[in-house]
Amino acid sequence: MENLRDFLRISEAAEYLGVSPNTLRNWERAGKIVAHRHPVNRYRLFKKEELDTLLRQLHESASDSQRRED
Repeated sequence: MENLRDFLRISEAAEYLGVSPNTLRNWERAGKIVAHRHPVNRYRLFKKEELDTLLRQLHESASDSQRRED
């Protein structure tokens, strides 16, 4: 596994994205984001780089929706 400093725990990732931890779990099940597992305790970890990509996609999607409404 890569350096653990590159990852956020589910509560940290949820706060970073502005959603609930359950939303992240649902997105993982739906295949919208990949949850990596901690090598010792198997907790979900989210790579900050992947969260940034998801944020960009969400922002672009919201912008596209807004343009269609105008």
